[in-house]
Amino acid sequence: VQLVESGGGLGRTGESLSISCATSGFSFDDYDIAWFRQIPAKDREGVACISHMDGRRNYGDSVRGRFIISSDKDKKMFYLQMNSLKPDDTGKYYCASVKSMVACELGLDFGYEYDYWGQGIEVTVSS
Repeated sequence: VQLVESGGGLGRTGESLSISCATSGFSFDDYDIAWFRQIPAKDREGVACISHMDGRRNYGDSVRGRFIISSDKDKKMFYLQMNSLKPDDTGKYYCASVKSMVACELGLDFGYEYDYWGQGIEVTVSS
């Protein structure tokens, strides 16, 4: 299983950025997929996920209404569209996957351990 992030970079408050995750080695029919972020001096935070069971999307409280997670099963890619950016969104973003029927359904605050991770990509938002 491999996951590789791309995109991101530098944005300004109120602007939009998108990041992508190219995957291989697993099927979107069997795995939940998610974005996490590591903000300096804070614990890792769940940003968004998609349940492969019913397509449900869950979002972290700090990004709900601003960020959108999507996927393209045929391309084996998933994406995070980040709108109305804030300086607090600055951090390293990781895509992740896990073979589980409940990981995303339980919610991002539950702390379910995802098995496979990308190397991370930096997102910086200036004020």
